[in-house]
Amino acid sequence: MIATMAPIGLTELSEQAGLLTRIDRKYLVEVDRLDDVLATLPSTTRVLQIEARRQFCYRSVYFDTADLLAYRLTALRRRRRFKIRTRSYLDGGQHLLEVKTRGPRGATVKQQLPYAGDGEHLLSQDRTEACHAVAQTGARPPDSTELRPVLITTYHRVTLFLPASRSRVTIDTDLCWMLPDGSRRRRVDSHAIVETKCAGSAAEMDRALWALQHRPCSISKFGTGLAALHPELPAHRWRPVLHRQLRAEELTS
Repeated sequence: MIATMAPIGLTELSEQAGLLTRIDRKYLVEVDRLDDVLATLPSTTRVLQIEARRQFCYRSVYFDTADLLAYRLTALRRRRRFKIRTRSYLDGGQHLLEVKTRGPRGATVKQQLPYAGDGEHLLSQDRTEACHAVAQTGARPPDSTELRPVLITTYHRVTLFLPASRSRVTIDTDLCWMLPDGSRRRRVDSHAIVETKCAGSAAEMDRALWALQHRPCSISKFGTGLAALHPELPAHRWRPVLHRQLRAEELTS
């Protein structure tokens, strides 16, 4: 299905659906059922294409304090929670520093900050900028000197654009979670994480998923990944996903 969709370039996608402030909904969909979902989308659906590529490899490094402040705030659903990460686009070699926080009415607010690193490390200035971005939301920022890498994720992503709602959809497959020292690693092969990103109400992809009995679920590459690699951590939000849906895949080291 992806191969037959009309393309959209990155510049046009950013102009039409930048959506740095948005409502996110995440779904776990069996990989072998993805075509059933895609077949119900409007014929106007377009897919991000850069040169000849329609699927891209991503790598994210998440940073937290020694006592995992960001994780605990996320696990407890605190309104002023935050995530600090670098994101690397492995196909093109670009690296970004991003801070994600919560806005009014549960909206996700993503800030992209200046970053000249290699995706693996934060310099002192990077740490200061990231903590300042957290503080601007009204949240209590972490001590910048305590930030350290706690989780690495890699995955492949396809991005769709739905013109009628000006919404985006990301489809992530081959998700791998790993600790920075490489001591633990978990891989998700049978499910894709489908995420809808809308300015407000549900869009076409949400309705297509609902019609096929898929419902939004609580999954976070950051939170669920750390919970999977650290079974001793509180994982109230992600326990149903880890023990009912992903457990069947027998994630192995």
